[in-house]
Amino acid sequence: MTQRSLLASFLRTRREAISPQDAGFAENSRRRTPGLRREEVAQLSGVSVTWYTWLEQGRDISASRQVLESLARTLRLTPAERRHLFTLAGAALPEEPPQRVEVSATLRALLETLEPNPAHVINSCWDLLAYNRPYEALVGGLDDLPEEARNSVWLLFTRASMRTLLVDWHREAREILGQFRASTGRHPNDARTVALINALQEASPTFTAMWSEHPIQAFSPATKRFSHPRAGRVDLSYTKLSVTEDPTQHLVVFLPATPQDAEAMERLTAAHGHERAAA
Repeated sequence: MTQRSLLASFLRTRREAISPQDAGFAENSRRRTPGLRREEVAQLSGVSVTWYTWLEQGRDISASRQVLESLARTLRLTPAERRHLFTLAGAALPEEPPQRVEVSATLRALLETLEPNPAHVINSCWDLLAYNRPYEALVGGLDDLPEEARNSVWLLFTRASMRTLLVDWHREAREILGQFRASTGRHPNDARTVALINALQEASPTFTAMWSEHPIQAFSPATKRFSHPRAGRVDLSYTKLSVTEDPTQHLVVFLPATPQDAEAMERLTAAHGHERAAA
């Protein structure tokens, strides 16, 4: 089937699944088919009957985001069905603004199973939503921070210890800021994003200077070099994975570059665990 015919079939099945009574129409025993009529969907969605009929007939017509959103509301689509509608219509789905939503229990369990490899979960604004013990041991002090301060970019530019922890701090900062800018550019008017950028500009002249240069960079796997006050030199390769159930969340995993780095992380994680237990 063509993309248009798939869209037509999808709309028809969802239209037929909506009860007229649930949509606010009086019960009519003379209905020949289940669900809503085409003219009723058009009326509720604010489009012409002819245009909607053509859409269900698979004709080569385009639909704006606004119309697709209206159809999704009328047909009471689930978030997954809404994404499917936009895909079939060939329209870019607007990215949801970042939020501090709950990380699933399964994803938290995965963070634990990755130990002693550091790992954490961030959103599109680079808020730290969850992390495991090795990451806490590597960065230090995360558990004691208020939630709003647990942000990778905020820590990078406002925490003095990060400049010594990262061997190549200036290069790392510029690369991360480029990725951050590309990510937040998809939702520039989001309240959380605006507040974070304003706070960073007030707190860090270095951030302000780098930000004014408009760095943009795509993510690519790389190796970070750390100089830890207790573990010494540790090189960790890292990658970022998207979380399917919530596209705004990303899992970042660090893996030892050498066996010696693996041993260093094991010792650091064990020592951190003993200190937490004794506290």
